[in-house]
Amino acid sequence: MKKYIFKALKYLGILVGLLLAFVIVFPMLYPEYVTEKVKKLANDNLNGELNFSKANLTFFTHFPSLTLNLDDVLLKGSAPFENDTLVSVKRLSLGIDVKDLLFSKKIDIEEIYLKNAFVHIQVDKQGGASYNVYKSSEETTDEGDDDARVDLQRIELKDTRLIYDDKSTGIYIQANGFNYLGKGGLEESIFDLRTKAQIQSLDFIFGGETYLKDKHVNAELITQINTHSLSFIFQQNDLKINQLPVDFKGKLDFLSNGYDLNFEINSKDSNLNDFFTALPPQFTQWHKKATLKGKTDIFFSMKGKYIASQNLSPDIFFKMKVRDGYVGYEGVPAPAEHLFLNVETSLPSLDVNKVGVKLDSIYFTIGKEYFSGILNLNGINPPVIDAKVRANINVANVMNLLDMKDLEVKGMLLADIKSKGTYAPEQKLFPITKGDLEFSEGYVKTPYYPNPITNIHFKGKVENTDGSMKTLALQLNPLNFLFENKPFTVNLAMENFDDIHYDIQAKGELNIAKIYKVFSQKGLELEGYANADVSLKGTQSDATNGRYHLLQNKGSIELRNIKTTSEYLPKPFIIQQGLFRFQQDDMRFTNFRATYGKSDFLMNGRMSNVINFLFSKNQILRGNFSVSSNYIDVDEFMYASPAPSPEETKDESTTTPTATVASEKGVVIVPKPFDFNLNANLKKVVFQGLDILNLKGSTQLKKGTLSLKNVNFNVIGVTAQINAKYGDETPKRAHFDFDIKAKNFDVQRAYKEVKLFREMASMAKDAHGIVSLDYKVAGKLNDEMLPIYPSLKGGGVLSVKDVQMKGFKLFNVISDKTGTDALRDSKLSTIDIKSEIKNNLITVERFKFKVAGFRPRIEGQTSFDGKLNFKMRLGLPPLGIIGIPIKITGTQENPKIGLGKKSKDLEETEYDVNSEATNEEKDTEIIQEENHHPDRSDDSNGNR
Repeated sequence: MKKYIFKALKYLGILVGLLLAFVIVFPMLYPEYVTEKVKKLANDNLNGELNFSKANLTFFTHFPSLTLNLDDVLLKGSAPFENDTLVSVKRLSLGIDVKDLLFSKKIDIEEIYLKNAFVHIQVDKQGGASYNVYKSSEETTDEGDDDARVDLQRIELKDTRLIYDDKSTGIYIQANGFNYLGKGGLEESIFDLRTKAQIQSLDFIFGGETYLKDKHVNAELITQINTHSLSFIFQQNDLKINQLPVDFKGKLDFLSNGYDLNFEINSKDSNLNDFFTALPPQFTQWHKKATLKGKTDIFFSMKGKYIASQNLSPDIFFKMKVRDGYVGYEGVPAPAEHLFLNVETSLPSLDVNKVGVKLDSIYFTIGKEYFSGILNLNGINPPVIDAKVRANINVANVMNLLDMKDLEVKGMLLADIKSKGTYAPEQKLFPITKGDLEFSEGYVKTPYYPNPITNIHFKGKVENTDGSMKTLALQLNPLNFLFENKPFTVNLAMENFDDIHYDIQAKGELNIAKIYKVFSQKGLELEGYANADVSLKGTQSDATNGRYHLLQNKGSIELRNIKTTSEYLPKPFIIQQGLFRFQQDDMRFTNFRATYGKSDFLMNGRMSNVINFLFSKNQILRGNFSVSSNYIDVDEFMYASPAPSPEETKDESTTTPTATVASEKGVVIVPKPFDFNLNANLKKVVFQGLDILNLKGSTQLKKGTLSLKNVNFNVIGVTAQINAKYGDETPKRAHFDFDIKAKNFDVQRAYKEVKLFREMASMAKDAHGIVSLDYKVAGKLNDEMLPIYPSLKGGGVLSVKDVQMKGFKLFNVISDKTGTDALRDSKLSTIDIKSEIKNNLITVERFKFKVAGFRPRIEGQTSFDGKLNFKMRLGLPPLGIIGIPIKITGTQENPKIGLGKKSKDLEETEYDVNSEATNEEKDTEIIQEENHHPDRSDDSNGNR
């Protein structure tokens, strides 16, 4: 028996020895062969650059698999990320089929192992991805020698760091400590992939908002993959996010132009505490000190096609139940108990206007206090509401449980409100409502101001009996509060919102600067003081129909140092002082002093239709004022869109704010709902470097149009008269129309100081003397308040009186060509030059003049970019009967002179008012092109 045992052990030892020798010796026979074949396989199938420091072949890394180990592997991404890292791994191991290598010398890669890897996937805003490194079948070369191929059965990642940064969708994912094991016949066209995954820390950011931060994830997945149709079926997917177990099932199909989605996420009978562990980071700090009990069910689904080109989006549905919940918080003696919550939310086609919310119930108690409510919301535009709220609760208890330390609110809230129906004021619909609301012993304190608002008390009542605006009634009797030892009281009663019956009293003092700081952010300063004693009582129809004797509107509001902002103005408008007095339908201004930037105003007058303007939409506020000012800077009123908030760019692990982009320029915005007549007396008005002095006349602001009628002013040393209209069309475009008359002004001063004159009469650069102007022009302005030249239309007369054309290139070139100095530095007198502007061209009618015995006659066109097409007859002395026909082309800086009458007409540029989607960009390009035209020079001030 011993003999047979020793013999068996002997053979076993020999076998083990041979096997050990095979394991040691066999890899030594093929290292270079296997390495070269793998390199060839990579080069044939990868577009990205692949590098590694060394390679070795062994059985011992992942026994019993024969493994090719590649150290310090670096794979670069595909365009446009060819210089960026896609995969960096300390050691990449490839499991190889020994049988195929031994008997047929073929390399079948069946397993891939990555350890201590960094995977950085990037997608730019245009959808270009760094992971497109695998060549398509059209790109690969088939030489008929199938020496190496990928026949994966296993993928394993250990301690991997993964970043997915997709700028096209705004998705950013970072996974640290990522361990992954996937098994399946990955070489098949349809196969099941069995996966185990663990992530120590997962971050998920979408649209700049963080939804998951440092979450721990465990997953066991079975996914059916169809490589022909690129379809994924998630058959069995058990996930655990922190402590919350989640069942995830669904299907994802990649379409040629989008995706077909069908996902369901379900978590049944989970602990309420576990649910909060999976929530976004803004809940994390609160949850650490909270005690949560109870059970919850959660369901989420996303179904439908996402095809951006066809405007198709999936439907989203969310449902949550909480049963017998308990919420306590560290240091708060009274917990919320008996918490019940049933909520369903639907978002068809990701359309917010179709959102549906069904808050079937929310209920909790705090001691003997309670809150109970339901809410059904169907759609947004317009919303259909079914709501009930009953409460008897101290708001301070709720604030303490939510740890709202920055905002301190106290007071007993009593509520009993029912509302059901459609809220659509434009259709005169209001939900049938009956509700009572009372708040007593109120107290509000924020971290922005040391003193609170106290003694807040109000009783409110709202009622609607038939769903129309006619039966809507609102009462607030009274609202009292105390701030900085100053009491303020408001009583309000309103009914019949089709024809509002109002009864409002307000009395008290408010330090607006301080009360604003109670609710404002740190660092934002605002001053202001108001003292009100107002009583308004009447009916809207009486105000509309002029039955002012039936109104009982009286009282006054005194304002001091009020700073206001508006969507129309880029800077704050500051009311230094002003007294408003109400008298029936009028509100009178007395010594209303204000500033805006460097500009100052003093106004006296009255406004009417105030009640209709306050209570109804689309009403016009009318007024008559006298306005005086020492200084107004029009440029300060130009619209400036808000600067975009800093975007955050992400590197491998951090987010870095980029520089803030400057706000965009725009035109001066004219408020639309006003009809004001202004008698102006303005000492100095500055506009784009031009000083306008002693402007006096009638100004009207009506429905977004500013009109000047027979307004006189001093400019460039002369008195001028203007009739004009101006209105904005978009924040970046405006229209204007003016008729100006100015006599006997210095042409050289006008050229230097008036930009529009410089653009329209560029030949005046070389002129010295006195001229007069009677001209009409209409057109559009761009976002720099500069004219869009193709849009200009108009005409008029430029009268010349004793003008010396010193250094005028056109006449000098003609003198050179004709061999006479008569026109060189010629002096002109008593000439009326008529012209017309249209389609980017200035057409000059025929005009004659005498100079040094010659009788020139000129007519033709010039364009706003300086091109010339003039015809000239140079009448020879003594009577000009014999003349030389001359054609003038080229540009103003480089005129070309030739004999003859025929020349090519200048090309017109029509303004296309129907292509405004791109016109704002075109306008900017036109201005830029003109500012950089090679044939036009700038003066020392940079002006043309």
